[in-house]
Amino acid sequence: MPDKLEHLEAERTRVYQELSQIGDLRRGSIAVNYRRCGKPTCACCRLDHPGHGPQYLLMTKVGGHSRAQNLRPGPELQKVEREVANHQHFRALVQQLLELNERICADRPVRVPTEGAEAARRKKKSYRRSTQRSGAK
Repeated sequence: MPDKLEHLEAERTRVYQELSQIGDLRRGSIAVNYRRCGKPTCACCRLDHPGHGPQYLLMTKVGGHSRAQNLRPGPELQKVEREVANHQHFRALVQQLLELNERICADRPVRVPTEGAEAARRKKKSYRRSTQRSGAK
């Protein structure tokens, strides 16, 4: 049992270490859109044409409201993709950490107080009760 607990604690330490190395992160997801402009003479009106694009949007939900932010292809898109991937990795690590902590808490033995400590605790409690004053005079 102690070996299992030590192994779980070592794993938890590893997860904490990995969390500290995550770097920049941002929540959301990246959507790729192809849009039709609506001009009757444009090539995007043909059925076999996918539409104008790709256009990249960072989709987030803040305070119950959805937000979309346009992203330019290139360095800006690559940066946001890394940050979104870091957030997904962060969430997976937090879930792993929670599961590890639950297993550690379940496996850790209950500490039974010694008789001397229990007697001192009872004595301290009884002393506090005896010094309380009643509200009636």
